[in-house]
Amino acid sequence: MNMLIAVDGSEFAEWSVQMLEAIAGRPPDTVTLLHVVDSASLKSSARKQAAVSKQAIAAMTKAGDQVLRRFEGLAKTALKQASTKPRTTIDTLLAHGRVADTIAKVAKQKKADLLVVGSRGLSDAEHYLLGSVSRKVSALAPCPVLVVKRPLTSLSHVLFAADTSKHSQAAGSFLCKQFLPDSARVTVLSVVEPAVTELASKYLSRDQVEQISAPKRQAAEQLVEKLRARFLAEGYAVTPEVQFDHVTDALLRQATSRSIDLLVAGSRGLTGSERLQLGSVSETLLKYAPCSVLIVRGWRA
Repeated sequence: MNMLIAVDGSEFAEWSVQMLEAIAGRPPDTVTLLHVVDSASLKSSARKQAAVSKQAIAAMTKAGDQVLRRFEGLAKTALKQASTKPRTTIDTLLAHGRVADTIAKVAKQKKADLLVVGSRGLSDAEHYLLGSVSRKVSALAPCPVLVVKRPLTSLSHVLFAADTSKHSQAAGSFLCKQFLPDSARVTVLSVVEPAVTELASKYLSRDQVEQISAPKRQAAEQLVEKLRARFLAEGYAVTPEVQFDHVTDALLRQATSRSIDLLVAGSRGLTGSERLQLGSVSETLLKYAPCSVLIVRGWRA
């Protein structure tokens, strides 16, 4: 696997690199550590003072080089390669441009199988905690994106949000074939949305509601059993579950009530203005989930 990790010197970036410890038993082939100097914003903020802007960019570039050297050491430690023969090639890359756009561009250029970002990071230009970069990267990236929201040094319990879409099937394939360590325990959860509105349910009998809901329920049960068999065949401990609720409500409740290390969902690739619209399931999970979130797109099952 070819992995790209965006780092900016923040605590969240440290967690993103330390995440490699969680998959040390299944290390990636290559890890590229990327630091982006937001030169566009620096130039814009000092447009009338070109000399100041140039000095600031030079200073940030120097600081970026230092960040990359430090994080390279963290990556070697996380992969337990500090004193052993390397199994993963670790590269560093410093780039200039708008942060989110540049990260997504490099992910495409490097043909990354997985892009890792912290949920928040330090803004080069304004020095405040910035929450929108990870959201924008998740929308723009052409590959699966792991957003690290807290320390993630193990993947003991993974919650997989399953549905009948091809994107969900691809997410299951990515987990089995590329990402999960052998010791991971997986809960496969399929959420069945209400088949009738709350108002309609007041005018229908329980049997009528059940008859209307039965096809969705049966499809969900068949889905989780199919996925259970697949994860079992790969050697993972797996628990299938079907719940009747609104999708995001059920997933967030499950992620909060249990010791979940990672919440995984498939997502279709978006184009044009769709990329920045709010309201999708993946957008809601990224914003509100208490644990780290892996959004799988651009992966073929």
